[in-house]
Amino acid sequence: MLIYGCDPGFTGAVALYWTDTGKLEVHDMPTVKNTKGKTVINCPALLDVLQNESGERCLAVIEQVAAMRGQGVSSMFRFGEGYGMLQMGCAANKLPVQFVTPAKWKGYFGLSRDKGVSRGLAMQRFPDNASDFGRAKDDGRAEAALLCLYAAENMV
Repeated sequence: MLIYGCDPGFTGAVALYWTDTGKLEVHDMPTVKNTKGKTVINCPALLDVLQNESGERCLAVIEQVAAMRGQGVSSMFRFGEGYGMLQMGCAANKLPVQFVTPAKWKGYFGLSRDKGVSRGLAMQRFPDNASDFGRAKDDGRAEAALLCLYAAENMV
């Protein structure tokens, strides 16, 4: 089975995990600069990442996020826009989708809000991909990979 782990946001990521082989592939959320210089999600590139070219049985797991207290209105709108694009990318590729809250999947692994701990666990559980999680800014990759692992162990 192929599991897509999706950590939404402009600094998020999408991980692909093949449960039968243990192969993991991670992709930063594809972004581009628009005509005003703002970073936006590159929809065609996201569609490509979410393609299931082999036609194998699959599941997309998206972290179910919500507005956070103290965040600005325009930044929350942009975040929600990206979250919706991710859902639409899955729908366009006809991927079955399940949502999981951060509290649920992070609780399963005993994780906190500390992104460094998520990176460390991803390196431990996916040693062949440790270099994918080495930088502080690779937390989206790590969380996408751990979403895949959570789904493999609890949802399929």
